[in-house]
Amino acid sequence: MSNRALLISLCLFGTTLAATWAATVESVPADPSLCGPFPKLYKEAIWNWMQGALLDANSAKIEWGAEPKPVDLGKNGEHVYGWLVHFKVNARNRFGLYTGKQSHAAFLRDGKVVQTFGFAY
Repeated sequence: MSNRALLISLCLFGTTLAATWAATVESVPADPSLCGPFPKLYKEAIWNWMQGALLDANSAKIEWGAEPKPVDLGKNGEHVYGWLVHFKVNARNRFGLYTGKQSHAAFLRDGKVVQTFGFAY
């Protein structure tokens, strides 16, 4: 297999893995009163987070999903309450090429991004 074919295969695998992971974020619906205030400026908070996470954040084209949902991401009896937002991003990679729409999610608490899902970097 040539280096180029190997690179393309790895990129496709990474893209598929990231999209699958974001789509399968295990969350339990939660009482909104336990999740903190509704993140009215969630799009701005996520955009600001992406400025430091993406190689070319200014090229990002975001397709927003539904409004934030109150969730509990805790496990084994431990509760981690907040708001989960699903969205898709198409941005340029390190080669200057658009990656195609990839599914992601962000977990917010008190209007700030606490954790993200589906970002492979």
